[in-house]
Amino acid sequence: TRNKISLFTRCLAMSRLRSAMHKGKRAAQEMVETAKPNWNENSIFFFGLPEETTNAALPSAYHTFPDPADVLQLRSQLLNWYDKEKRELPWRTLDSVSLSFLSVWVSEIMLQQTQVATVKDYYNKWMKRWPTVQDLASATLEEVNQMWAGLGYYSRGKRLHEGAQKVVTELKGQMPQTVDSLLKQLPGVGRYTAAAIGSIALGQVTGAVDGNVIRVLCRLRAIGAESTSPAVTEALWGLANTLVDPEKPGDFNQAMMELGARVCTPKAPVCNRCPVQSHCRSYRKVKTISNTSSLPDIEDCGNSGTCLLCPSDPWDDELGVQNFPRKPAKKPPRVERTLTCVVIRPGEEGEDEYLLTQRPNKGLLAGLWEFPCLLLEEENSEMKQKRALCAVISRILGTPLTESLCKYVGEVVHIFSHIHQTYVVHSVRLKDGDTQTQTENAQWLSRSALHEAAVSTGLKKVCVLFTQRVCDGKKQKATGVKNDKKPQASKKPKLGAAKNGGRQLSLSSFFKAVKEES
Repeated sequence: TRNKISLFTRCLAMSRLRSAMHKGKRAAQEMVETAKPNWNENSIFFFGLPEETTNAALPSAYHTFPDPADVLQLRSQLLNWYDKEKRELPWRTLDSVSLSFLSVWVSEIMLQQTQVATVKDYYNKWMKRWPTVQDLASATLEEVNQMWAGLGYYSRGKRLHEGAQKVVTELKGQMPQTVDSLLKQLPGVGRYTAAAIGSIALGQVTGAVDGNVIRVLCRLRAIGAESTSPAVTEALWGLANTLVDPEKPGDFNQAMMELGARVCTPKAPVCNRCPVQSHCRSYRKVKTISNTSSLPDIEDCGNSGTCLLCPSDPWDDELGVQNFPRKPAKKPPRVERTLTCVVIRPGEEGEDEYLLTQRPNKGLLAGLWEFPCLLLEEENSEMKQKRALCAVISRILGTPLTESLCKYVGEVVHIFSHIHQTYVVHSVRLKDGDTQTQTENAQWLSRSALHEAAVSTGLKKVCVLFTQRVCDGKKQKATGVKNDKKPQASKKPKLGAAKNGGRQLSLSSFFKAVKEES
């Protein structure tokens, strides 16, 4: 009786959720949080649905794993494949509980929206420098930003640093031991990261749903509604918690991610190598459609048309399994143009020094160093742009500058996840004299020191452009070599991304790559 009452309560809550979503009310999200159906239980299979609940209130069997035997088989198939095929990654080699926790924590934060190939070098350097949480907590934010430079999404490094300091100071060195405490106590740790750390480092039996797992589950169970909708989100977490192996939760979650990264890929999935192909609704549909001699596949969602998990768009034969998942349309990136200036002065030992300013501690590229810059809110003449830049530099130096000192260099394009940024680059070379900075968060760095500073990839591109157009041009004049190529007046030169195979490069590597290409 108690199970029936509990089941009825969950079903009624999901029914109300469906009604709220159809009316477009914001209350839908709140109801999801309170409902949280646990589809790992098999009560529905034995007791059926209450008469007051519609068939669309809970996912149909088509979108779930109602048969425990299928769940056991999928676990076995996936884990056997993972044991044979898993990649050897540095954070999967763990020596102790404390190192395990920190290794998983650091790697999961770094892997957020970043490829494994890029993360490995950063992870190895990070763990070599700060092998314990106490070591990381004692570091400065400047050191953390410097180590993180080039990895992108810089707030991640800051949150990791803040979390280490909180563990040492507030938690007395004790790591949180549950998924709930991870969520509550560690900054920058969300639902997925808490589940990943909890299952991999702590052995907690919980599913973990990241982008790869979303794709795998949506294809396995033909979930074609928008993948970010509340109904789909909760359905995927319910499936993940149903499937996770209670004896090897960490391995199972990593196997799901590995499957999505290497087999069930966004484009060109390798279905013939999939260890759980027999459980895939999408693959079965593709085979049924392609095999015209067989009878149509009669297995389908019984609530099609009203189901919150079924696709609203028609099936596209050319896409095949790539019909799933359905992602929301991306907003086009915001277009920005930023004036930036490479300011150079003679150094004490004959080496040029460059003026850098530090960005605010919050927002885009928080805490990183950059050349003096100014957001260009409207297109102005080149003279007005130079005048505006000189005004910014004059405030930093406390010395008036005239626009005649400012020379146009070129343009650099850099794409953030949500911003299409164009840096309009100028340069100013100062003579000997009073060029001490008059504002906080400004410093002069030699070229060698600039290589080690916490700077963004965009600044590295600006450095490359400046080297090509200014420094190399002066060398050509000094050696008598002429450059016959003149930029067209109607087209301003731009520099795009370096050809680096998708990997982030250090500033030194940027210069080396450019030299090899030219």
